[in-house]
Amino acid sequence: MKRIFCSLAVILLVFTSCSKFRKIERSDDLEKKYNAAIKYYEDEDYFRSSVLFEQILPLLRGDKRAENVQFYYAYSIFHQRRYIESSYYFKVFFETYSRSEFAEESRYMYAYSLYLDSPVFNLDQTSTYDAIEAMQSFLNTHPYSKYKDEANDIINKLQVKLEKKAYTNAKEYYKLRDYDPRNLKAAIIAFENFEKDFPDSKMNEEISYLKVDAKYKLAKLSIPQKQRERYQETIEVYQEFIDDFPDGEFLKKAENIYKSCINDLDKLKSRNNL
Repeated sequence: MKRIFCSLAVILLVFTSCSKFRKIERSDDLEKKYNAAIKYYEDEDYFRSSVLFEQILPLLRGDKRAENVQFYYAYSIFHQRRYIESSYYFKVFFETYSRSEFAEESRYMYAYSLYLDSPVFNLDQTSTYDAIEAMQSFLNTHPYSKYKDEANDIINKLQVKLEKKAYTNAKEYYKLRDYDPRNLKAAIIAFENFEKDFPDSKMNEEISYLKVDAKYKLAKLSIPQKQRERYQETIEVYQEFIDDFPDGEFLKKAENIYKSCINDLDKLKSRNNL
């Protein structure tokens, strides 16, 4: 009986709460809605607060309370994990109230919302680039902000995600070489772009070695008229590799490719002299 009573009490409480909210939502009393929205927000009922904030915002134009309501509304959306929407509303806030005491925080939360919307590394990274741009813009605007350490940390995390994405894509082209030799060309371009975009990456040694290997494999598969030139290119990237990583873990493998390349070039010369 106690369990049944408790269950009925919970149902009644929920029903009463919903009924009360519906009455407020349908009310034309601005003050009542405003006070209820603030109370729901303080009680961390972000869905109900957002519904009421959205209703009263157009009615508060010219009212000094509009600034706070716009700010709270952005946060009420954020706390529901609707990050694309919250980024928009934080942006609206700092563009509308650029002199507000909350403008700096709002600009940071705009970028932070974009950061939280950034997907895992193997998906499209457009929003990651947007988040980096927004966070860098925040740092440029507020270089001494209390959020600067967090902002720099977030940019580093996003850069690592882009680095991992580029690394994975480049290796994917390389792995597909057996299905279509044209993937070797794509892999070489991807390796070169990776080295240019992430010059300090810990993965550059492997990327540099794979570029040597891809260049050699491409030369092997080329028509005779292009082989000499491509073997020479392989030797050039090998020399770049040993200059950059003279004691690296891929050195032995790279040396073996270099020896094979020299042997193949000698065979080409012999055939041409016949």
